[in-house]
Amino acid sequence: MRFSKWHALGNAYLLVERAELEAPLAGAQASALCDYHTGVGADGVLEVVAVEGAEAEILIWNPDGSTAELSGNGARIAARWLAHRAGVAIVRLRIGPRLLRAKVEGQEVEIDVGEVEVGWPEVLDVDGEQIEFTPVDVGNPHAVVRREADRDELLRLGPRIERHPRFPQRTNVQLVRPTGPNELAVLVWERGAGETLASGSSSVAAASAAITQGWCGNPARVHLPGGTLEVELRGTRAHLTGPAVEVCSGEVAPEFRRF
Repeated sequence: MRFSKWHALGNAYLLVERAELEAPLAGAQASALCDYHTGVGADGVLEVVAVEGAEAEILIWNPDGSTAELSGNGARIAARWLAHRAGVAIVRLRIGPRLLRAKVEGQEVEIDVGEVEVGWPEVLDVDGEQIEFTPVDVGNPHAVVRREADRDELLRLGPRIERHPRFPQRTNVQLVRPTGPNELAVLVWERGAGETLASGSSSVAAASAAITQGWCGNPARVHLPGGTLEVELRGTRAHLTGPAVEVCSGEVAPEFRRF
């Protein structure tokens, strides 16, 4: 199995093409590949299901073997890979029901993420503590919590909110602190992956909640441990801009028998 390894602000993905596999990828395979000790090591796998010119269908695997409805970082990586392959600057990605349009300039990728739905604030009971959050739908679920972007808090609240009964399919969690008129500090707990250095869809969710509720202006610069992304709302659609970088390419050895 051949692969290429990429990262988007430290959020690492392996990219594989289904056409080169003996069979479609399975959850156990994706999980084994993502293992940093006994596999290649990544935060997820992008499986290119089909390619036709400047359009590709992408399936996103989490490191726990589950699939994701969307990944902003993964989408930017796939867009840059496809743009290079097709020799064009504008590409389209089909991820689940969404068709995303992306523009690639060097390492920078701007993606029209599509419709974003920001709900009314709610309150969760988390082990007796009342936590206010804003639900956001970016094609995948998010719970945006406005509070100090503190890592200990993220590690404490992230897994509890992710698996709270309010979210039967689990949820991504963001701790968000406005730091300027158009600036946000954000920490991310990603469903199926845990703490991550950066997340594109979480950045869209955090910025959309912040802009909608007046915590910051539009566009918003989202500062994550891995770097900075820009999110702009155009009506109810979000545009996400940031880098995607290829790290290496290789082939899984025949003796790798984890799957």
